[in-house]
Amino acid sequence: MNMEDLGNSKLLNWLFKPAGRVMESRLRHRLSDPVKTLQGADLRPGQTVLEVGAGTGFFTVPAARMIGAQGRLIAMELLATYVDRLTEKAAAAGLRNVEVVQRDALRTGLDTATMDRALLFGVLPYLSLPLNRLLPEMHRVLKPDGVMAVWMFPVAGWVPGSIRRSGWFDYLHKRNGVYCYRPAVRAADAPAVTPSRPR
Repeated sequence: MNMEDLGNSKLLNWLFKPAGRVMESRLRHRLSDPVKTLQGADLRPGQTVLEVGAGTGFFTVPAARMIGAQGRLIAMELLATYVDRLTEKAAAAGLRNVEVVQRDALRTGLDTATMDRALLFGVLPYLSLPLNRLLPEMHRVLKPDGVMAVWMFPVAGWVPGSIRRSGWFDYLHKRNGVYCYRPAVRAADAPAVTPSRPR
């Protein structure tokens, strides 16, 4: 069974439905301000943003407002129940800059070097998103000056070190609990230099 089929599994969607209610609870909003967390990712108007594992939209709606009508937010989620709920929320909020897609983040299907930000909020560590497969894909879709922003709940201390050691990203800073990384320049990505001939 591939990941997309898994995301459509009735059993899996039924099992995760209570978690979706918790994601939207007033208590969660009181304990964790999504706007403050998103400020750690340095979102700006006009950016193109990929949100991996968007869930029911706790971060999606405020992120879409932060990047404004000229921005574009791709909210990627695997579970069909969450995709439906997120689509409803984006429509109810009048957000035309949000595109909700049901897809596996290990194979985004996005064009290379097109994203200003990749938000991985509350999705690491997660067994279906192994870093050795996720990081190369995030590196591929981000622009060279783009940023991968990682916020973890619960906090997993080994994840930031693993990202640094991967060779795919360089650490920038941590702000509001969000770890920010820039795509590393790798030997395969560097432009070929043709030696000049002596005159």
